Amino acid sequence: MDHPLTAGHRTSGSDTDTQAHMNSISHSALYNNDLSNYTLPGDRLQRVMKDDSKSPLLLVACGSYSPITYLHLRMFEMAADYIKFSTDFELIGGYLSPVSDAYKKAGLASAEHRIRMCEIAVDETSSWLMVDSWEAMQKEYQRTAVVLDHFDHEINVVRGGIETSSGERKHVRIALLAGADLIQTMSTPGVWTSKDLDHILGRFGAFIVERTGTDIDDALANLQPWKENIYVIQQLIQNDVSSTKIRLFLRREMSVQYLIPAPVIKYIEEHDLYEDDGAGSSHEKEREGKGKSTADVDKQLPDHS
Repeated sequence: MDHPLTAGHRTSGSDTDTQAHMNSISHSALYNNDLSNYTLPGDRLQRVMKDDSKSPLLLVACGSYSPITYLHLRMFEMAADYIKFSTDFELIGGYLSPVSDAYKKAGLASAEHRIRMCEIAVDETSSWLMVDSWEAMQKEYQRTAVVLDHFDHEINVVRGGIETSSGERKHVRIALLAGADLIQTMSTPGVWTSKDLDHILGRFGAFIVERTGTDIDDALANLQPWKENIYVIQQLIQNDVSSTKIRLFLRREMSVQYLIPAPVIKYIEEHDLYEDDGAGSSHEKEREGKGKSTADVDKQLPDHS
């Protein structure tokens, strides 16, 4: 069955060429840390509302993507189903927004490589997801609230929202898509500022995918002021694949086939990525939550030394 965003759409040769051209521009600008040529990728955005009675919605998933996994991609599909069957929103697009090199998290490959891996993944596996390099191109770490403001500006100011079937323009709701580990950090005192929480959850809202080992009810109990803007998506088929585990598998020369897209595996091999992990970062809790440390995950893997 066709995805609601892609019914009637198939990638033609010209579409593929256009996407490749946009990726090359993004990749070149990223390499030179040049924002003067930046434009938000929009070739896969829905341009006209299918049901004017609904509210248009755009999902943004911020993260390290070092590397991108099938769970990152699957989260968008789970969210799309939830939105279709359980809300009055109409999903018009989805973006992955990789963090900049200034994040300096352990295991963080360069922004150039992470952007390219994300582009390869969505080009090969999706007909509606896109990768935005704006955050990755920044010289300084950008807070999630600022990134959402960026998308709001690009979609609703620069593009003027979305066209309705009657020809009018409609404001698009921007929302954060994240795993339950992130929402858990939002409920932890001292990790996020109250100003950012109110901006993210109050102005934009969040779609949260349940993850193994995270008590979502406990996290939401401390976020009651914004409960109407937090949508919890059940993960009906459990998947706890993480970038941390992928990096550890690669370091141990174990197979990651079927855990991440094959073209991404090829890219990692061609560029000798993840042979070791780098230094950590003070921003790590905001992005990744209180997940298991590298040492914790490493203990769960068989010793092949």
